[in-house]
Amino acid sequence: MIYDYLIIGHGLAGSILAHTLATAGEKVLVIDQPKANAASQVAAGLMNPLAGKRFAKSWLADTLVPFATQFYQEVEQISGNKFFHQQPILKLFSSVEEQNNWMGKSAGTHYGEFIKEVFTSLPPSGDINQEQGGIVIDKGGYLDVPLFLESLRLIRSEKQEILSTTFQFNALQILASGVHYQDKSAKQIIFCDGFQGAKNPFFSWLPFSLNKGEILDVESAISANEYIYNKAVYVLGLGKNQWRVGATYNWRQVDEQITPEGRNELELKLKNLIKKPFAIINQKVGIRPAVRDRRPLIGTHPAYPNVKIFNGMGSKGVMMAPYLAHHFGRVLQGEEELIPEVNILRYLTLYQEHKLLP
Repeated sequence: MIYDYLIIGHGLAGSILAHTLATAGEKVLVIDQPKANAASQVAAGLMNPLAGKRFAKSWLADTLVPFATQFYQEVEQISGNKFFHQQPILKLFSSVEEQNNWMGKSAGTHYGEFIKEVFTSLPPSGDINQEQGGIVIDKGGYLDVPLFLESLRLIRSEKQEILSTTFQFNALQILASGVHYQDKSAKQIIFCDGFQGAKNPFFSWLPFSLNKGEILDVESAISANEYIYNKAVYVLGLGKNQWRVGATYNWRQVDEQITPEGRNELELKLKNLIKKPFAIINQKVGIRPAVRDRRPLIGTHPAYPNVKIFNGMGSKGVMMAPYLAHHFGRVLQGEEELIPEVNILRYLTLYQEHKLLP
């Protein structure tokens, strides 16, 4: 059999792209060795239409959020598993200054349906430090990423469309008519290899800005579970007094080791958000495949037309990947032009400089 696409990696980006292409009738084969501390396995899977301290609406949020919501709900129906949970996010003000900044910024700004309510103050709570008020962000929620990936892996396995093995670059042959890997042939190969993309010999010239994220799983008798809480860290309820807290961003020490510094940072920020005592159950770490300009890396290698990349979603993969996979699928079929903001050719000068290196 000659596959249409050989897809390397079955994290969030690779699994969604493989499912999208297979659903469109393409013949896909995924090569992926599951890894317990891959960023997709560790991520809380938040979908937040507003970003950062500046309360900016996320890039393309009006398109990405409804598309992602529908995508995950459709996969839930196919798989019979529940992994997507719509839940409002309560972004709490940390200070009067932050509240004033929001009031000034929000004047004349169009947030669509993403702002549900704004509270300049909230009643005292025995659980949450919320008295300075905050913003209720609608259309948000979270994806149970490990269950989602397991569900799609089962679908690919049943269709014999996935190999659980480590990809070996030295076994790949790039031909004029396509690619050949061991005893498999495909018309094209698409790398969805997460932070490993920074070491990928075809795409190491791209400006990955990898960063390490650590999270805590804690136990606490917090009764408030109406929202996902956000105040320097997010606090996400997992049920039965279990909560996930995160995340750190560390660009200096990009490895897969948990650190006491990460634990201390999250503990301190959690104490500023909740009033109840808590016990740390687990600490996890992952490396985000972020990019210098905070836009994904999608497109075709400048010298090898059959070698492509779908990567660089950073911390926004849950929200970005479904629509961008759909869009990329249409690009591959010649039905759309690739969005310039995500096209790797925006970094063509880096590739040209890379070629000149000894």
